[in-house]
Amino acid sequence: MKSNELLLDAFGRIHDTVAATLEGVDDESLVRRPAGSGNSIAWLIWHLSRVEDVQVAAAAGLEQVWTSQGFAGRFNLPLPERDTGYGHTSDKVDAVQARPELLLEYYDAVHRQTVGFLRTLGDGDLDRIVDTRWNPPVTVGVRLVSTIADCLQHVGQAAYAKGLKSSGR
Repeated sequence: MKSNELLLDAFGRIHDTVAATLEGVDDESLVRRPAGSGNSIAWLIWHLSRVEDVQVAAAAGLEQVWTSQGFAGRFNLPLPERDTGYGHTSDKVDAVQARPELLLEYYDAVHRQTVGFLRTLGDGDLDRIVDTRWNPPVTVGVRLVSTIADCLQHVGQAAYAKGLKSSGR
């Protein structure tokens, strides 16, 4: 197996779990915040989509799907256009509201861009430095693995939050 095939599989698992989490979710569950202060499914899916979009676009030298395909305007969130959700206050988490179809459409578009980039990568490309602000500097490979870890964590949280309704919580 080539390294890009492994990465394609990992990002594919994120995609499949995002789709499964959003399937059949109702409006109330989408914005419910576990324990009243946890992150909602809508915020979690939006945030992980923004994270993947920002990180992969930067590594690939591409424009973010959020802006290049008009999703910033379609979501029309009361947040700065480049916001990804890092450091959000409770009010900002509440501000992220969108229909499940729009959330999935955005993630699907991000995923397509990710897949397109991953298909171009050879093993040697993973060593290319993309961020010198860290010591050691961050490579494409490290950036992609950290993105996978972050997105898997958040989609798992979203799937858990969806399950809270079915368990009566």
